[in-house]
Amino acid sequence: MIVKNEIPILEYDDSSLEVIAPNHDLGDIKLPEKCLFAFLGDVVHEYAKNNQAEVVQVLETVSNKIRIYVLHDKKEDFCLVQSPIGAASATQVLDTLVNCGCKKVIAVGSCGVLAELEENAFLVPVKALRAEGTSYHYLPASRYIELDEEPIGVIERCFQKHNLPFVTVNTWSTDGFFRETEDMVHYRLEESCSVVEMECAALAACCRKRGATFGQFLFTADSLANVREYDARDFGADSHEKALLLGLDVLREFK
Repeated sequence: MIVKNEIPILEYDDSSLEVIAPNHDLGDIKLPEKCLFAFLGDVVHEYAKNNQAEVVQVLETVSNKIRIYVLHDKKEDFCLVQSPIGAASATQVLDTLVNCGCKKVIAVGSCGVLAELEENAFLVPVKALRAEGTSYHYLPASRYIELDEEPIGVIERCFQKHNLPFVTVNTWSTDGFFRETEDMVHYRLEESCSVVEMECAALAACCRKRGATFGQFLFTADSLANVREYDARDFGADSHEKALLLGLDVLREFK
């Protein structure tokens, strides 16, 4: 049944089948249960090459070719994918992966800070403000989505094992990179969002809809803390390789 509303983004169909299945162009491919969904740039492809990862499929769109890697670890296989940026495109890829067998997903990427947080600090989001549009196609409307408790615990224990300081945060997921206005930054801070990114809420909603478990950790990049003087810093570049290795270790601990 479609829940109708004057605002289209609030209309949700909770029963009828999709016209295009998420795995429609991948046939019967079966991916590993555990997946690292990374927003880390070329370090993903370099790691895959250096560790003899197998390219099991390439998702081709008009503007992207997304390589699906399978890493053959000592005891199990992992799926490794470098995601495109933005909720809609990232979720399209993740939906395909989940429907091909990835049921335990850890995402990792950078975020902008709204509060005074140093660059390259590690954070664990516990809930995401749904200010993007994609999540509303996967779950009924709500202001926040709370992330799954199990992967949050696994991530925290992994960080503790490595003596890596971290804080838990609420994140603001937005589609409008250039519409993070001065007043909106203050407003988000007032409702306890200390960081901003573009995908977390949508990825969490997709996994919940499809019956997969989802967790994410972030590292701090640019700063919007001073709304009068934006600071790009180095976009967290020093954390890319470290984050990738941590993500794989989290998957190993994820039972």
